[in-house]
Amino acid sequence: MSKVTIEYRYRSSNVRTGRRNTSEMRRYLEGLVDEMKNADIKAEYIDYVIVDDEPNSVRINGREISSILDGLEIRMLEDDDCDPGMRPQLVKIERPATDWMKDNVEDIPDVLMKNAISKAYADANKNDH
Repeated sequence: MSKVTIEYRYRSSNVRTGRRNTSEMRRYLEGLVDEMKNADIKAEYIDYVIVDDEPNSVRINGREISSILDGLEIRMLEDDDCDPGMRPQLVKIERPATDWMKDNVEDIPDVLMKNAISKAYADANKNDH
């Protein structure tokens, strides 16, 4: 069975860039790795503080997240299996789920992160067989 390695490379400053600051992003990624481990998926989180002018980034199995997502058809999380006529309609004023400021990795939406992890995991499993 393949392994998913998520590496977060960031500057030590804790500045908010988008949806999360760096400490929130670390906790978020650690939580995703814990979820995978609980689902019996081999997973590892690597925390790496950068010192040069390289931008903050997330790498999954060595690949930059934007390259994993490039050309990928994004699958939205499914709603509950209840009758649409019975579901209350909420009015939300928020950014679209796939809207992302790509120059700020901390801004990546959950649905994009999980799609990238799924793609990297599927690619790793495909390469193992």
